[in-house]
Amino acid sequence: MPEQADVAKYNSKSDKLHKQWKVDLIGFAFIAPWLIGFLGFIIGPMIASLYFSFTNYDLLSSPTWIGLDNYINMFTNDSRFWQAIKVTFIFVFGSVPLKLAFALFVAMLFNTKRRGVGLYRTLYYVPSILGGSVAIAVVWKQLFGRDGAINDILSLFGIPSVSWVTSPDFALSTLIILVVWQFGSPMLIFLAGLKAIPAELYEAAAVDGASPLHQFIKITIPMLSPVIFFNLVMQTIQGFMAFTQSFLITEGGPMDRTLFYAVYLYEKAFAHFDMGYASALAWILLLICGIFTAFIFRTAKSWVYYESEGGK
Repeated sequence: MPEQADVAKYNSKSDKLHKQWKVDLIGFAFIAPWLIGFLGFIIGPMIASLYFSFTNYDLLSSPTWIGLDNYINMFTNDSRFWQAIKVTFIFVFGSVPLKLAFALFVAMLFNTKRRGVGLYRTLYYVPSILGGSVAIAVVWKQLFGRDGAINDILSLFGIPSVSWVTSPDFALSTLIILVVWQFGSPMLIFLAGLKAIPAELYEAAAVDGASPLHQFIKITIPMLSPVIFFNLVMQTIQGFMAFTQSFLITEGGPMDRTLFYAVYLYEKAFAHFDMGYASALAWILLLICGIFTAFIFRTAKSWVYYESEGGK
């Protein structure tokens, strides 16, 4: 009898495992297209890129293993690499805070019950849809050219014209302004976060005599900190990967003053056909993005407020 009970228990367990495997198989079948794309278009190229970063590869001949030479040359003999690092860091630290601050400011304006506010939200989101396109880059280049509309407006106030995109002193600032102008996406996320803040908190603070500035500092910022955290991570990563603005408007010039890291990587890969070196550059970029993302996550415990976790 004990043996029959063991057999029945084994059969029951086997049936459960069979049913569970059948359910898992159906799940894998549904996500198979994504898995194939993930392995074929992301993991596969990443592994190939890691291998090429240790080789001398020009697309026309077989890759030659050279060990760490690409990385050593990058850090010791490549002045343009350090220029690209410098420009990209200035761009990220200049554009991300300005973009987030401006997006939050506009979101707070839209978080009011005014007539036609829905139309304005759509209009303000349009630059984010078109901002990375070739057409907008060309328009931006014309606007900030020596004969562009910006100089025409400044001339009304007696300010001499400046070639914003070809001047070493103003080219990078012009690109930062363009990126800040593309605030639509973080603005919408901020707006969703603002609408989730309970109105009772503001009502109670107003009864206690708190000023609008005090309410902003003590209620809005803490309650919105998870959204700020998300936008900060996403915009930082996008900032390090910025490419279109520099490539289309200034082509990395003048004098490499707008040489974004991604543009330099592109030059090495598709202008000089140095795929091995470009692959090494790509892995350094991935490492930089990973370090900054990890740092933001590490500091999140001290400034991000999660109401569901009791403020921790």
